[in-house]
Amino acid sequence: SSERKDDEAYEHVVSSKMSSKAKKQARSKKKIQLKFVIDCTHPVEDGIMDVGNFENFLKERIKVNGKVGQLGTDVRLTRDRNKLNLLADVPFSKRYLKYLSKKFLKKHKLRDWLRVVAAGSGTYELRYFQINNQEEDEKDDD
Repeated sequence: SSERKDDEAYEHVVSSKMSSKAKKQARSKKKIQLKFVIDCTHPVEDGIMDVGNFENFLKERIKVNGKVGQLGTDVRLTRDRNKLNLLADVPFSKRYLKYLSKKFLKKHKLRDWLRVVAAGSGTYELRYFQINNQEEDEKDDD
């Protein structure tokens, strides 16, 4: 009978430890805050693209919790001159932002001149394709 009491006491201690551990994990879960930046400086300065149109396009197209165009309070999109800042409190993919950026460029027929390049972690930049005209000129001389 003393063994039975010891087993019950052991089970009680183990279960109380597990529940406190689970409580600690629940408390220690940090709120995710992701920040992404899309730098549109080059095309905007050259007058090819309007950041306002790009911002509206993203607001209409970004999908949050399976719903398109309803950013809610979880995803915030702000414009700072020629840069778009996206803050997300829910899991959000940087790759998805690149996908939407390419879709915008294609829609406005800019995909042939601009590309979306990762400038750092959490940052994309719209750059021009590097076209080598020197090679073509050398071939014409021959």
